[in-house]
Formats: sequence, C-alpha cells, structure tokens
Amino acid sequence: MNPTDQTLGLLKGVYEGGLAKAGNTVTTGTGLVAYDLQAPSKNLYPVITILGKRIPRVRGKGGTATNWRQVNSIIGSGWDNSGWVPEGQRAGVMSLNASNKAASYATLGEEGALTFEAVSAAKGFEDERSLVSMRVLQKAMLKEEAAILGGNASLALGTANTPTLSATGTGASLPTATYSVIVVGLTFEGYQNSSVANGVATSKTVTGQDGQTFPLNGGSGMKSTNATQAVTLGQTLTATVVAKSGELAWAWFVGTAGSEKLQSITTVPSATFSAPLNSGSQAATAVTADSSQNANTAFDGLLTTAFNSGTAYTKQFAGATLTASGRGTVVEIDTMLRALWDQYRVSPSILLVNSQEQNNITTKVLSGSTANSVTPLLRQNVTVGGDGEIRAGQVVSFYYNPFCLGQGKMIPVVLHPNVPPGTILAYAEDLPAQYQNDNVPNVAEMHIRRDWYDIEWPPVTRSYQHGIYVEEVLAVYAPFAMAVLSGIGNG
Repeated sequence: MNPTDQTLGLLKGVYEGGLAKAGNTVTTGTGLVAYDLQAPSKNLYPVITILGKRIPRVRGKGGTATNWRQVNSIIGSGWDNSGWVPEGQRAGVMSLNASNKAASYATLGEEGALTFEAVSAAKGFEDERSLVSMRVLQKAMLKEEAAILGGNASLALGTANTPTLSATGTGASLPTATYSVIVVGLTFEGYQNSSVANGVATSKTVTGQDGQTFPLNGGSGMKSTNATQAVTLGQTLTATVVAKSGELAWAWFVGTAGSEKLQSITTVPSATFSAPLNSGSQAATAVTADSSQNANTAFDGLLTTAFNSGTAYTKQFAGATLTASGRGTVVEIDTMLRALWDQYRVSPSILLVNSQEQNNITTKVLSGSTANSVTPLLRQNVTVGGDGEIRAGQVVSFYYNPFCLGQGKMIPVVLHPNVPPGTILAYAEDLPAQYQNDNVPNVAEMHIRRDWYDIEWPPVTRSYQHGIYVEEVLAVYAPFAMAVLSGIGNG
C-alpha cells in the first residue's frame, strides 16, 4: 500500500472515531490562510517639481562657476535725458555701467542602499533594484526643487532682532508669571526643516555612505536677546519682532528666564500665547550659532537672490493682510506690479503662492465691489441643473497686469507646495521687447555642468548602493524682474 494512502486511512479512522468532535475546529482566526499581497508596492508620496521643469536647463562649459558680464545702464553725455546739440557741433561721449557676475556650481545628490537579501526577498513582488534608483532620483529632484526656490549660499541672517512684548486682555489661561521670550529667524530652508515637535533646524553632521562626514546647516539664524514681560492670569502674551531681510518664518521660545522652550513657529513676525506652555519641546539653549546658510556647498535660489539683489521689489507685511482694492484686484499686488514697471519696465510672468495666499487672493478679488458698494464688480452666470444643482468654488488662476506695454498681461497664479504661507514670489521668465538685443533668452536658467547621473557603487558589503547627483547652479541675470511679498497675515 502507498504510505500516503495508509496515512490518510489512519486519519480517517481517527476522525470517524469522534476525535474531530473534541474542539479542533479550524477557522480563519487560526491563521492558516493565504496572504493576499498586491504587487507592486504603492508609492503614495507626491513628487511636484514645478520650477525644475519650468526653468530652462542650459549646458555649462566646465569650470567652477558660470560667469557673465552685464551692462547695467547706458549713461548719456551732458544731461542724461537731454540730447540737444548746437548746429555744427558734436555730442559728448556716452558711458556704460558694467559689472562682472558669477554663479558657482554646486552638487546636489541623494543615495540609497539595498541589501542582497532584500533583492532576493522581493523576487516575484517588484524589481527592487530599479525602484530604489527611481525613488532616490525622485527625492533628489524634490531637493533640487527646494534649492531652486530657496537655496542659500550667501545670505546670513545673523542674530534676530530682540522681540517686543505686551500682555493684554482677559479670559486666557496662561499662568501668572514673568515670561521671557527669545526669537529665531528662519530662512526658506529653515522653515521647511523645522517644526515645534522636532525643533529648530540648526546644524548637523551628515555621514555619507562612504563613511566620510560633512556639516550641513538647516537654515536658522542666531537667537535673539531675550525680552521679559509680567503676565497675570487671564492676559494674553503677545510678542512681535522687526523682520530682517531673508527671514520668512520665526521660531518663538517662551518660558521663565533661562528655561525658554520652543512654543510656536509662525510665518508672520508675531505670536500670541494664551494657554499653559509646552514644557517638552526644544530649549533655546540648543541654538548657539547662525546656521542660516551653506556658503561652501549651496547655490542661491530665487527667494535668496531676490532678497540679496538690492534691485528686486520686496515688501514685509509684518502680519498685515492683503487688501481688496474694491475693483476686483489686490492693492499690494497692484502696487508691486506698478513698481516693477515704473522702475524697470518689466512685468512678472508668474506668481508662485502657497494655498493660504491663493485662498486669500481669491477672497479679496471675489469679495471686491465697486465704490458705491451696491453693485458687485463681478457677476457670475450659473447654469442650474434640472435637479437644482449649483456648482460651488472659484479660484483666481490669472492676475491681470495693466502696467506693461500693449494691452496688459495675464499672469498665471501658480500653487506651489513649498512656498511658505504668507509669501508670494513673482518673477519674469523673460524680458519684454523693450530690452532690445539683451542677449538674455531667459531671466533665470539652470546652468548644468553635469546633468543627473546614477552611480551604482562597487560592492564593499553585501548591498547595492546607489547615488544620484547633479552639478548645477541657478543663474539669475535680471533680479530686478523679481518681487517677494512676505510676512502676509492670513485673512
């Protein structure tokens, strides 16, 4: 007899004998079930690289930097705006104002690793080696997007200004005490890298896959001198600070003198405290130096270039909100557009905004009315379905600029996930026709010394190690064609 048949016969006899009735029931809860695993893995993370795709990429010519010489102005002889010459005589000699410019190349990169066992275990599920490279590239491109927007090689925030404090009101639950407040200014990178839960990003030492280390600053300035204010139960403590150029956010440390802890990070230069303080967050003593820039490894992004230029239009709102003009526009944006025309005869071609500012712009535009405040400036025709359905929701996707040659210009309002709340960045992607023979095909370009490349390092341990890098720099030829509105309050 076949041994298997014999074994089955014995089992049958046992069950027929009643043993199966002794409580050996198998259910799904026993765990003897298949595992329904869908393949491949689902990559549920956004990869948005608006600027990386929008700004032209131009091949560089080697060296450590891309260099150019620019003529800033042409200066007429005599009076600059008077060209009169007597009969039979010659005019004086005009002159040029020129300068040398350079933008140093920087390297961006990211690495990943995959053990031999992970490769073996993933067979039949997904091609893990190719997916590791893809994810590393995606993360590197996200870092490039942040660098284009707000990389900082040259703007040091220094020590934040000392805050001004006050205590007012009733009904708050902040305990009676004399409170000390310290503020730390944050760049774009500092805002992205910091949180109340994890603390202000100062400086860290990064260990590469090759075992070597390097310092990396997180984008925070040096903490301010502390200010103190007596508060009685029921009052709200308010702190304000005069913003410095390049600060896009502020970290607030509050407590009794010597024990200040991180309580809030704001994108306006003020904060209020009305409830008992958080005692478990980062201490102000953790901030010991200005960690706002990476001078030797980074390049300046659009925001930093604008703040540094001395020619870009910048406005610090100090917590004030946008203002409806009453004619379907925003006062402060109109002022910015007019200033760019009056000073440099240029118009932005894009407005980059956070979701907060997109909502605020839409609110100001759609709630605007004519001077008599009776007849709305905007009229909407709505098609009502047979079941009475009305579709809600409007957004300002373009902003009309009348301050330019011709019939004006429609500027797209682009929602960008990395622009901080309270900030609007505007810039011209090309110069208008009145800049004749400017030799500037693009106001901003990514100069590429070596475009994205993937390195699979020789195995030195039982893992595959990937590195993806790019050598590039953002070159902005006409920073006067840029504008930054910051510190805008929500409302």
